[in-house]
Amino acid sequence: MYSATTRDIEVRVRPFYLEERSDPAESRYVWGYRVTIWNHSGEFVQLMSRYWRITDGTGHVEEVRGAGVVGDQPELDPGDSYEYTSGCPLTTPSGFMVGSYTMRNAKGETFDVAIPAFSLDLPGERRTVN
Repeated sequence: MYSATTRDIEVRVRPFYLEERSDPAESRYVWGYRVTIWNHSGEFVQLMSRYWRITDGTGHVEEVRGAGVVGDQPELDPGDSYEYTSGCPLTTPSGFMVGSYTMRNAKGETFDVAIPAFSLDLPGERRTVN
């Protein structure tokens, strides 16, 4: 589990390898990740957009931006949480992801909330740090 907190908005990520959707012989490795967003602040917030920076095992970087998450722009009152599951294919057996969500409060102010960097590692493979 990976976790980051920005302005009392906590983002937790749990990645997992999807063996049944992967095909290593074709250089296709697929991971899922479960995200939980907790609003520990005293104000209403809405998730407006996402930004991901995905780096594969060779250092190739792909950036992804878009409205909301999985077709939703969740609203979180103080104390609320929101969970979703998504996925990421890579052509290498390892990589990592990091990003941010743009949130808007009831006053219309926007701010970015960090998504913690998390590792995508093929189970049973030796991990190396570059």
